[in-house]
Amino acid sequence: MIEKNINFKYCEAISKINPNWTGVVSGNTEEELVIDWNGAEEISVADIKAKISEIETTEANAITEKENLKASAKAKLISGEALTEDEANTIVL
Repeated sequence: MIEKNINFKYCEAISKINPNWTGVVSGNTEEELVIDWNGAEEISVADIKAKISEIETTEANAITEKENLKASAKAKLISGEALTEDEANTIVL
């Protein structure tokens, strides 16, 4: 999985917390980040970091689930068992 840059992570997290946010995050490291709230209510850094962690966990879980479905589909194909729809979807080109 490609690592997202820090300002993208912050923008994504802020937008998940406040879908109406139209501000900008600039800076290349966490120490350099500057958030332009564009008049929106500010969100604490702790809340933003918690949302980033939640997003990363959700994405990692989705990847693991897909890998597990692929492994299950492969095992079933090898043994001649029928696949579930989700398993079949992992191998459709």
